[in-house]
Amino acid sequence: MLKEDGFIPRKEGPEADERFSKEGNGFSEDPQVLALIARVKEKDEAAFRELVERYKTQVAGLAFKMVGDYEDAKDISQIVFVKTFYNLKRFDPKKRFSTWLYRITVNAAIDYWRRYKKHRHEDLEEAEARPAEAGRTPEAVYFRKDATDRIKKALEVLSPKQRSIFVLRDMEGLEIAEVATIMNMPPVTVRWYLHRARTRLRGELVRRLKAAGAQKKK
Repeated sequence: MLKEDGFIPRKEGPEADERFSKEGNGFSEDPQVLALIARVKEKDEAAFRELVERYKTQVAGLAFKMVGDYEDAKDISQIVFVKTFYNLKRFDPKKRFSTWLYRITVNAAIDYWRRYKKHRHEDLEEAEARPAEAGRTPEAVYFRKDATDRIKKALEVLSPKQRSIFVLRDMEGLEIAEVATIMNMPPVTVRWYLHRARTRLRGELVRRLKAAGAQKKK
């Protein structure tokens, strides 16, 4: 069911609050993360491994939502953390690290997507084998995969900016202000791209559902 202000329900609860907690007019940062960053800037490899471990799931998850392929998401994650290591000296500790990291991830995903434009999809056996599907019946796995595939394929009609903003806002659950910072554009522009993305995605999903229904009647 569609939310009033979003196409897909955004993440809620303690985890979302912890990741994107605010302090005053800016986003607060975990002192432990700042300490890790300071150590990495001093070429502490152990600190960098810890930083990667802390954020690798978020980076891989965002990359997957951008490109729709697990193997490509792994490649993008590696690119992101290499860029992070070599550019961390430019990070402003007064800013939120996750916002800075998300910007690198979005840009890397867009570059990768434009360069390769791969649209590989897992088959049912691979989906059933994933730990996240443990305990589900084959029928439940199939229908969940079918719905996911429809959304992934529909996302292909969006431009890179529309797709990025839709993923960040409606799939990752970021606030408009955070998305604006990541995309380096005014909030009003973010809202415009988001509206366009939702409209195009709704239209594409309706078209695909009608086409699938017509095919079944044959």
